[in-house]
Amino acid sequence: MTLPTKDRETKSNSTSLKDTKSTDTIQDPYVEPSFFTKLAYDLTVFFLSFVFNCFFREIRPRGAFRIPQQGPVIFVAGPHANQFVDPGILLKQVREETKRRVSFLIAASSLKISGISQLARLALSIPVKRAQDNLKVATGTIELDATNPLKIIGHGTKFTQEAMVKGLLGLPQSQGNVEVSQIINDEELLIRKEFKPKAAKILSQPTSFKLADKIDQHEVYEKVYAHLRHGQCIGIFPEGGSHDRTDLLPLKAGVAIMALGAMAHNNDNLAEGEDYCDVKIVPCGMNYFHAHKFRSRAVIEFGQPITIPKELVAKYKNPETAKAAVSELLEIVEDGLRAVTVTCPDYETLMCVQAARRLYTNEAQIPIPFLVEWNRRLVKGYEHFKDDPAIKASKERILKYNENLKNLNLPDHEVERAQLNYFKNLFILLHRTVKLVTLIILASPGFLLFTPVFVVGKWYSGKKQKTALANSVVKIQATDVIATWKILIGMGLAPLLYIFYSVLGLWYFESHYGATSNLIKRLLVFFTIYWSSATVTYSALIIGDTGMDIFKSIRPIYLSLVKPSILQELKAQREELKLEIIEAVNKFGPILFKDFDHLKSLDYDEQVEDLKTKRMKRLQERRRAERKNVDSAASASDSDSISNASLFNDTSDAESGYDSETSYSERSRSGSLGSIAEAITDIQSSSAVSGKIIDALRERRNTIAKEEEDVQ
Repeated sequence: MTLPTKDRETKSNSTSLKDTKSTDTIQDPYVEPSFFTKLAYDLTVFFLSFVFNCFFREIRPRGAFRIPQQGPVIFVAGPHANQFVDPGILLKQVREETKRRVSFLIAASSLKISGISQLARLALSIPVKRAQDNLKVATGTIELDATNPLKIIGHGTKFTQEAMVKGLLGLPQSQGNVEVSQIINDEELLIRKEFKPKAAKILSQPTSFKLADKIDQHEVYEKVYAHLRHGQCIGIFPEGGSHDRTDLLPLKAGVAIMALGAMAHNNDNLAEGEDYCDVKIVPCGMNYFHAHKFRSRAVIEFGQPITIPKELVAKYKNPETAKAAVSELLEIVEDGLRAVTVTCPDYETLMCVQAARRLYTNEAQIPIPFLVEWNRRLVKGYEHFKDDPAIKASKERILKYNENLKNLNLPDHEVERAQLNYFKNLFILLHRTVKLVTLIILASPGFLLFTPVFVVGKWYSGKKQKTALANSVVKIQATDVIATWKILIGMGLAPLLYIFYSVLGLWYFESHYGATSNLIKRLLVFFTIYWSSATVTYSALIIGDTGMDIFKSIRPIYLSLVKPSILQELKAQREELKLEIIEAVNKFGPILFKDFDHLKSLDYDEQVEDLKTKRMKRLQERRRAERKNVDSAASASDSDSISNASLFNDTSDAESGYDSETSYSERSRSGSLGSIAEAITDIQSSSAVSGKIIDALRERRNTIAKEEEDVQ
């Protein structure tokens, strides 16, 4: 039954910000996962780890020690550049680094996709309905009012029956969607914001349109609140959908409403014995090097956890200031997200920044997390000084240098390495050619076996790319969907292909060596061929990495033999640019970055960061073991308690000093050794406590001291 306009407006307004705080419909929708559900999650993560290790050449986490070890956490990730791959990588990294499980919010429409649906359910995802997924063709045609860009004029329309305040109005072929703010009559309504110029041009004449009702997200918010109340982790991509732009899309308010609503909702309804719901927001930067390409690299960076001030929660509880509180927190989240991502206003700027980074660092052996850091700093520097004449001139020269590289099909790092010694280069060319041919021969069997997967994956992902591009107004080339479909095709087709090879091999075996009725023998032959096929194709993958590196290095050597003058000019151009970039970075860098010391600090930070992450894991294991020892020792003792020893406090490393700006050695000395020394003193003053505990504490103190010496 269609609601009258007034009733539909009432229905729409019933699901405002206030609804996210109500408690009268759903009573604690959270259900503790069973052992088998958790096992299924862990097996899914293990499976995804194997799949991603096949597709990506390297995935590196950075800043994992910042993830809180306990309590409610919302992981906010961006840019969303790899559709369904992004959440898979993030939940894998969080599980491997902290043993915590993350439930991602996923569009309900995505659960209709075979493969994605099964993985999402196994990964404990929370489905979210979206209005744009429910758009349906409406009656009549519409156009923009010539005098008011927020007014829609209908022709033969039935707005009072089909439209809904706060519902969605969409153009054909996903040319744009806007929210309905007011329904005037059957042929007039107002929209909340103006259409973009491209969409406005379409609406300059009557066109067909679509409508969708506002979605009541009350149930989703309740599920999120319940998860957070029970100290669980939620994952969300606040941009709303995946894209291939170089900058973040405007963030949706949902993440801020969830965080503030969870604290307001849960802490106002604390049961006896429940802890205060202190939600932390962890920004996660999804940084890829050619995200859609096979055997590319990725860096997942975790930022400083964002603590939500209680004053902001109080502001959110007040209906008059709720929207302001949401906007304020959303701005904080965006700042945190930009601190762990590389964002550029356009693709050209990104190419210039990456070239400048290569020239400045001279392709030194820098871990890829700090290639991301350098890109980020250079982007910030460019944005700040882009109007400087010297910076403008440098950008033009970098673009020209990039064009020369493109014309010669030559990577920048090979220009630096290229030498002009004829006989030496001839020997290197022959040696690498022989090596490349050998690797090709070794990789050929696996490559041939896997060729159907490559062909079908490339064809089908290209098809999906065209569809996604046609249905989006934010995508540039829709490369964000390519990796997802390549991986899904590989996951589905590879096992079928191995089964086919195994059946074919079994048939060949029986036709040449005689058929057998022994089922065990048949199964043995079948699985031997299956395992061999998988092993050969994976080996080809590893060999192919080395072969591709050699193949890329051959062209500059060839050019040095046949066209030495061109290569010499390119080297001179590169050297001139390098000196120019070094001068600019060393001039402007200290102005923006107080910790600027020309690359050296980043190398040191990488070592310290790796040590902090590894040490965090060791401390977690020790604490678990020591708590067990302490419990058993305390139960055997009828003397004083040792609960005042800070060593046994059940607090996370992220909350106990790892976020501070002090150095690693200072934290260790003032934290771990200091607390242990105090614990020993306290225990020695308790006469009846077992001496074994004191010995254990001393042993641990000595171990940590030794670790600090290794760090220093």
